[in-house]
Amino acid sequence: MPIAALLLLLSAATMHATWNFFAKGARNDLALSFASALFASVAYLPIVVAVIVIERPAFGWQALGFLTVSSMLQVAYFFMLGQGYKRGDLSLVYPLARGTGPTLAVIGAIILFGERPSPLAIAGTALVVSGIIVMSWSGELRGGGIGTAVAFAMATGSITATYTLWDKQGIERLTPLLYGYGIEVGRALLVAPFVLATAASRERLLATLHDQRRPILAIGLLSPGAYMMVLAALSLAPVSYVAPARELSILIGALLGLRLLGESHPIRRMTGATGIVLGIVALAVG
Repeated sequence: MPIAALLLLLSAATMHATWNFFAKGARNDLALSFASALFASVAYLPIVVAVIVIERPAFGWQALGFLTVSSMLQVAYFFMLGQGYKRGDLSLVYPLARGTGPTLAVIGAIILFGERPSPLAIAGTALVVSGIIVMSWSGELRGGGIGTAVAFAMATGSITATYTLWDKQGIERLTPLLYGYGIEVGRALLVAPFVLATAASRERLLATLHDQRRPILAIGLLSPGAYMMVLAALSLAPVSYVAPARELSILIGALLGLRLLGESHPIRRMTGATGIVLGIVALAVG
């Protein structure tokens, strides 16, 4: 993997874990999703305008089609993730949500795109996935008490794999910055009818804007920024390398959950995190 792609992914992982930390403590609903997407659309607009003026990129119907589908997938992603956080710990839901995605994305990249990762990269992927399993598995999970949280987390990971494979093709039609920005605008437009339709939903939106300002700012700034970096990395390296390497965010997210939220199973989950780090090293060398 090129060092530039790895640096982009490390930065993206930090940003991604941070906004998930804020999302865990938020009231995850459509109002929050709309507010964060709208804020992102406004915050990144000056940069996008500057890029359009300077580079004058082409924008065709194919790019619009890819953006529309990707925006729909992102709406589903935020919904599933929010439902998982309502029911489970950050250090449980986040690893499961992040861990399902790369496994499916690597398999999909091999089947759909004909990518052939090196044996070392495959070993790195296996280490990443094994570390995620170690971090996530617990007596609570085996007992079924938080089965719904696990189901939502794994559904989130499946959506992550889907949009990773989809967006690999999408950024061939539009630059990563504009593509990532288009997703945020599309997400806001798709959710808007649901949060503006009735007086009650509009009141809920106003309440969200008032008492959920930190999550709105964190998600609105860090989520699109992190994904733009991932898209840029996808333009430099194969999906089968990028998808697992993103998951360094699991280590950061687990630390935030264990240290700042006081969540349980620190030794087991940090042991799993070590496997993830080793897997990332194997991916970078491979």
